[in-house]
Amino acid sequence: MDNKTVLQFQSLSSLVDPTFWYSLTKEKIDNIKLSDVPLDIYGYYSYNSLQSSKSNDNIKVPSFLQLNSNSLTNEIIPSFSFPMKGLLKNTNTIEDFQKLDKKGLFEKVSKKIWDSILNGEAIKCPSLLNQFLLISFSDLKKYKYYYWFAFPALLLENPIYLTNTQLLSDYLNKNELQSLHENYQKLLEIPDNIKKGIPGYFLLKKDDNNHVKVGTLSEWEMFKSDDKNKTIVGFADPCVLPNNPGWLIRNLIVLLKKKWNVSKVTILCYREIAGEYADLSQCKLMDIEISGEELSDNLPKSVGWEKNIKGQFGPRLANLGPTMDPNKLIESAVDLNLKLMRWRIMPSLDLEKISSTKCLLLGAGTLGSYVARSLMAWGIRHITFVDNGTISYSNPVRQPLYEFQDCLNGGKPKAETAAESLKRIFPGIHSKGYKFTIPMPGHSEDKNVIKTNVELLEKLIEEHDAIFLLMDSRESRWLPTVIGASKGKIVINAALGFDSYLVMRHGAKDIDDNSLPTNHGSKLGCYFCNDIVAPVDSLKDRTLDQQCTVTRPGLSAIASANAVELLISIINSPDGINSKADASSSPFEKTPTPLGLIPHQIRGFLTHFNNLLVVGQKFAQCTACSKIILEEYQKNGVEFVQKIVSTPDYLEQLTGLDNLHKEGELLNCDWVDDDDDDIDSI
Repeated sequence: MDNKTVLQFQSLSSLVDPTFWYSLTKEKIDNIKLSDVPLDIYGYYSYNSLQSSKSNDNIKVPSFLQLNSNSLTNEIIPSFSFPMKGLLKNTNTIEDFQKLDKKGLFEKVSKKIWDSILNGEAIKCPSLLNQFLLISFSDLKKYKYYYWFAFPALLLENPIYLTNTQLLSDYLNKNELQSLHENYQKLLEIPDNIKKGIPGYFLLKKDDNNHVKVGTLSEWEMFKSDDKNKTIVGFADPCVLPNNPGWLIRNLIVLLKKKWNVSKVTILCYREIAGEYADLSQCKLMDIEISGEELSDNLPKSVGWEKNIKGQFGPRLANLGPTMDPNKLIESAVDLNLKLMRWRIMPSLDLEKISSTKCLLLGAGTLGSYVARSLMAWGIRHITFVDNGTISYSNPVRQPLYEFQDCLNGGKPKAETAAESLKRIFPGIHSKGYKFTIPMPGHSEDKNVIKTNVELLEKLIEEHDAIFLLMDSRESRWLPTVIGASKGKIVINAALGFDSYLVMRHGAKDIDDNSLPTNHGSKLGCYFCNDIVAPVDSLKDRTLDQQCTVTRPGLSAIASANAVELLISIINSPDGINSKADASSSPFEKTPTPLGLIPHQIRGFLTHFNNLLVVGQKFAQCTACSKIILEEYQKNGVEFVQKIVSTPDYLEQLTGLDNLHKEGELLNCDWVDDDDDDIDSI
């Protein structure tokens, strides 16, 4: 970058852990009482949230000031973090909060920063450059907290220009980078340095021996006296933008101008990515010009009030009242990990969309149990089970939603018991179980029963957004596949072999657009698209080991986790069900979405601890998702299903597979069964 532009900064945002408000409530009740005297509080900022920028440069991770339960006591801050001292003005009424002299309080903090620059204290204790203001009102009856942060930044009369930007790795070689990191760590290892914020602002200079000297701001004159190599001013930068430093550099620039009348300087935006090895790949060097004459001793103007969630200047509200109820408290707690994902790693994660997705699990066995638990962990709040079985003595050790007591007296219904188990685990879940048999090709049944079950299954699929096929037989997946394709639902299929598994998403409704790529969501096949025979009764005349799913114990958990993660990736993708299918790539390559690839099929092999990502297209003569099958189902509905149940060969006649077989016989071809018995044995 060689163009001269006005330097812009990424503003700070507040990130207040609920434990801070709990601590403030206790402190007010026990000690503060009705006093409204301003209090010293302590926050911190970090640069270890930069992991996302390594693989997703387009993600704009906010820079956060964080407060937690220790913010009233100034206890030890987390690793890779730096202190910020603040002033808390807590009022006793909402009216007092509204009438606060906000301008006066803001100027008070701004003057503290300016005075520390004038008297040189900010050079000895750089954390004084990063002071903040928090005004609040605590409604202790309803546990509502109104608050507003300000991060004062002193203003220069003339603009600051950015003249060049480059990666640190383009300026320092490998040995010099290692030397920089080692010497910087020495600053971090001294507890008193952390408390004073010294490692937050530092000096560095390389020599001719592949070494980089690191020092404190108080060593400015000594560093400048050696003019062989330029002196660089570094600061721990929570910002990830490629051409913009974080807010915390603003008062440093004012200090450089006031104390040493600096007009040109190179700034190091130190952005270390935490890990087993030091990663300085995101560190940036920025050459800036600070125009204008020497500064007087008069207090400069300042800016820095935080905007609220609406993007306007005004207070925010933290409503912790609902969390006082145990049911609400657990709801907040189970979401914590997800919120931390969005706050610190993946800001684009749409948790609201995920939590509002309704999931229908067809099968409440081993796969169904693990899928349900993973869905809950992702914040899914609506899970419905369908299963016609009861809990047997062999189930609880492999199916985590059941216990020994559920097996007694013939066993409880699986679907209903699974739903109740989820509610015991998390009362905030909406879960229900249905016990009925899904009509299957080749499984004769009373026509009235078929009609009732088809209508119920169709109703359930209509009411849900995502359908999981987790059953024990191949033919039981046929009707849900047809209905899911007909209604344009997300359908996720999971099937187990002894030591291999298949997880796949069914393609979306076919779109008559030849310009679309073959890996477009509407071009992807379903579970039956690789078949040239119709599904039939696979359990008839089978031994016990052929009727049951005989599989390695850990396999179902692996397959279930992959199935859920695939769904979450689809939900969080802008293209949703129409997302293109990704194939295998190096784990070090940049992925198309923050959550990674969105494959069509995942074929896993536990023998080699290996996964293959496969893309398969729709089959025009598919017995489940082809155009003629969907049209016939939409036209005749229950009657069509009844005919298929009694005469499964009709599927081959309807799709023309029977003619395909005859042509093969005429050609005297020996058909090779391409089914993967390990994958599709269920």
